[in-house]
Amino acid sequence: MTVEHVNTALRPPFNAGSSTPPLVPLLRVENLSLRHVSKAGPTTILSDVSFELGRGEILGLIGESGAGKSTVGNAILGLLAPEFQQTSGSISFDGKVLEMMTTEERETFRGKRISAIFQDHTASLDPLMCVGAQVEETCLAVDGSLSRSAARARTLDLLARVGIPQPERRYHNYPHQFSGGQRQRIVIAIALAGSPDIIIADEPTSALDATVQKQVLELLRTLVEETGVSIILVTHDMGVISEITDRVLVMRTGEVVEQARTTTILDQPCQDYTKRLLAAVPRLCTPSAHTEDGQGIDPATLGDNRLLLVAKGVSKQFAPQGIAWSFGGSKPRFGLRDVGIQLPRGTITGIVGESGSGKTTFGRILAGLDTAQAGRIKIGERAFDISRSGRRSGLIGRVQMIFQDPSASLNPLMTIAETLGESVRFAANANIDPELKNVTAMMDRLGLPRNLLSRHPHQLSGGQKQRVCIARALLAEPEIIVADEPTSALDVSVQAEIVKLLKDTITERDMTMVFISHDLAIVQQMCSSIYIFKDGRVEDFGTSDFIFSRSDNPYTRALINARPHRFTC
Repeated sequence: MTVEHVNTALRPPFNAGSSTPPLVPLLRVENLSLRHVSKAGPTTILSDVSFELGRGEILGLIGESGAGKSTVGNAILGLLAPEFQQTSGSISFDGKVLEMMTTEERETFRGKRISAIFQDHTASLDPLMCVGAQVEETCLAVDGSLSRSAARARTLDLLARVGIPQPERRYHNYPHQFSGGQRQRIVIAIALAGSPDIIIADEPTSALDATVQKQVLELLRTLVEETGVSIILVTHDMGVISEITDRVLVMRTGEVVEQARTTTILDQPCQDYTKRLLAAVPRLCTPSAHTEDGQGIDPATLGDNRLLLVAKGVSKQFAPQGIAWSFGGSKPRFGLRDVGIQLPRGTITGIVGESGSGKTTFGRILAGLDTAQAGRIKIGERAFDISRSGRRSGLIGRVQMIFQDPSASLNPLMTIAETLGESVRFAANANIDPELKNVTAMMDRLGLPRNLLSRHPHQLSGGQKQRVCIARALLAEPEIIVADEPTSALDVSVQAEIVKLLKDTITERDMTMVFISHDLAIVQQMCSSIYIFKDGRVEDFGTSDFIFSRSDNPYTRALINARPHRFTC
């Protein structure tokens, strides 16, 4: 099935050039106010939020973590928990007030006329079901007239369109066999499987590298232009806002601060809060100078040569699974091939590459959370057997990891105080009260209210959970921290604070950090040296200045050029 056929199947052609706009907007939110009721009393979450969404329009919702952006989307979808109460206002879809719909009408409305791309891709996918079957199931659910063969053809095409390589082979793979960015792309494919009028996309590109992010944004824009589908894009990424949205709604603490055309918000913001958000966006500086030979410089030869960690020849294969493996029709897949890095003490080293390039796999091996078939790691004077688990080899405790997905890395049964207290006890090897001064001081330093200590992870926003994960790693006082996308869930203002905190902490404690990220501007600010990964190999490496200013490696330049030009200097 071709792309054109899929587009036609999604919705009838949209006349983008029509001079007669519809009298009734596709979606209208009027004076919406919500409160959260708990034992501690009611708390206002949204206050008099109003906006409209036209057909074929992309509306961006921007604001700091906890501003109420995701709550607005959940209210439209009807997915709010019972403890959320609507105190005023209304939500109208295509002229019909949602509150007046029956339960059956709301169920029909949700999924067919409106779909969602959620921030937590891990929770959106069934771990016991192969990804192809999950996409195909959605295709059949929204269009009962499809045959199995037609649904499968549409599934393969959707997987290809969102950038999943070899969709015929990966159809039978399970979610845990994909990288974080690839799982997010699969969630996007599921959202596109039906024929929605509106897509509510909650941080749809937060886990994607720059090149794939650009492809996904172009895909979403193409869908809008060809089918007339409307999109509400919830994000903290100003680069994404500048690339794709038509209008922007700026929110803060549950209120609308400002709303206007995207160009107006970016060029002539009226409110001080909007100006501060724009000022906090990291800029990537890329001078045009190039070296003649394009070769990198070994980071181990730069600056302080007190090498803390040396990794050589690290290789890992993933065994084939599924039907193809049973009949001997599939070969092992390399996750890493002969990877080596060197980390000087007291420095931050970046690892950059596209989704699936092996960044996280390598980080997990360094942290002792995964094994490798070949290679060796040496920290100080001690060598570690990376073919054995980290607990057996001794890596656990020497290295701490800040995970990409904060929701999956926090125990849902433990309060935040218990989680952080566990790290303190781990570092001190003693039974210490979690209400110690260093716990509360770390909360203050990370901008986390102390009243969060009594809460569980599900009661925190995505950005707050990520900051708790950072606090947990720092309180354990390791020699090395592997930070896997530690700022991906943070808004730009908090992101700037966290970047400064991490840099200051590394300097003060003479620690070493491996910083894995797809955000090149953050990597440039954070890291003294950078390794570029591609297909499980080290493609390029050198100082930060060399990588961004003088490297002639085509893959490196492609990653840099994929960054939104609005925030590139």
